[in-house]
Order: sequence, then structure tokens, then C-alpha cells
Amino acid sequence: MMELILSVAKNDERVRAVFLNGSRANVNAPKDRFQDYDIVYLVTEMDSFIKDRHWVDAFGKRIIMQEPEAMALFPPEHPGRYARLMLFEDRNRIDLSMRLIKDLDTYLKEDKLTVMLLDKDKRIAPLPPPSDEDYRVKRPSAEYFDDCCNEFWWVSTYVIKGLYRKEFFYAAEHLNGNVRPELLRMLSWKVGIETEFSVSVGKAYKYLDKYISADTREQLLKTYQNDSAEHLMQALLECQDLFRKTSRFVAKEFGFVYPDYDEKVSAYLTNG
Repeated sequence: MMELILSVAKNDERVRAVFLNGSRANVNAPKDRFQDYDIVYLVTEMDSFIKDRHWVDAFGKRIIMQEPEAMALFPPEHPGRYARLMLFEDRNRIDLSMRLIKDLDTYLKEDKLTVMLLDKDKRIAPLPPPSDEDYRVKRPSAEYFDDCCNEFWWVSTYVIKGLYRKEFFYAAEHLNGNVRPELLRMLSWKVGIETEFSVSVGKAYKYLDKYISADTREQLLKTYQNDSAEHLMQALLECQDLFRKTSRFVAKEFGFVYPDYDEKVSAYLTNG
């Protein structure tokens, strides 16, 4: 697959350089058959690539392709690039992004997890060894910590409101979309403290399992039992208990003020 990626680039004069990003550039990432090829082509112009949807047929027969910059449902987040995300019948996947060669300097500053695969014009200085530094857990400020606590406890009241009104999907959406994400954020800060902020917990917290205790994992799993109002209520209580323990730990380690959201909202929920 890597030979094919480079062969397509070498045979196209519009492509001047090729880079590898993502997990295949990260020596710390687990290796398996589901790893994407996160590839960037630096090109002289993009219009012809965008208009021709068939030039990527050279990579193989596709099961499905997504073009984020062309989607109405998910507006593009990164101007100046165009991506085609492709899953092939042989189970390989390429996330192929195109950037203009004139934006080379900007691109090279964006991600330390970068490996140069091809430089046709010999214009690029050797890159430092790829590093996942940009993806490691970051030390929170006191403001970030307080905002995390505020969001967690504030949205907890929405879950209770939804359950009281028998609006199950409303309650579940706020638990899954707001409350638990702040719990996961707080847990990642605890991992950061315990590892001196030297590790990444991965996209969507996929590596969190490696750094939390068995007891914490078991309690966290209970927050995903959302198939009834009773289980949803219990999931919220587990979220709150785990968040309380974790946020107090983080506050103590950093010398942050532990906010009174917990005490006041817990009293509100109990008395309500």
C-alpha cells in the first residue's frame, strides 16, 4: 500500500511531496490491521484533483469514500485543504489530504507527528523524529478546571429534568453528550498528573484504559448503561461519584479551589 501511495505521487507532476501523519507515524501507537494511512500530498494546485473524482481509483476498489470539504451536513473545518477518506475492499483505508505546496511551511508547523516520504524538489530540510507531543494530555489551567466542573454539574440538572418529565432521549443525550465527556476530560487530567503529562489518551479517549485502575474502569463502564430510565439515573449517580473523586484529586494536586457546584447541585438534585 505504501508503494502504491508513493507510485501514484511519483507519476503525477502535480504532486511535489508526500508526508505520513497519524498512528503509523507514531512509534507509541499500537499496531493493527485497522490503522489508517494518513497521507498528505503537497500539490501545485487542487482544483483539478477536486473536479476529478476518479483519479483516486488507482488506489483500488472502494467500499465507501467521504469528502469532508464537500459535505453540507458537516461544513469543512480546515480551509486550504481537501481530503478524500477511502475504505477499500481489501480492508485498507487511506485518509488522503491535499495541501498546496505554497503552504508547506504552515503545514510543517501544524503537527510534530510527521514523516516525510517524498520530496521531488529537494526543497525540504530533514524533519525531526516524529513525536506525539501535540497529542499528549495537557496540564489544565485553574480556569479550565473550573469550567469543566461547572459544565459537568450544570448539565447534570438537565438529565434530572429529562427523567422527571419522562423525556428519556433528552436526558440520555445530555448525559452522553455533555456530562460524561467532562468526566472523561477530568480523568485524563488525573492520568496526566500520574504520568507527568508524558502520554496521550488518544482520540475519543481510546487509550484511557491503559492508565486507569480496574476499579475506575468498572465504575466508568457503569455510566454507559443507558437502556432504561432507572439505569440512566444510576449512570448519572456513578458519573457524579467518579467525577467528585477525580476532580478533588486534581484540585488537590494543582492547588486549585474545589468549587461548590458539587455541594449545591447535589443538594438540589437530592431535595428535588
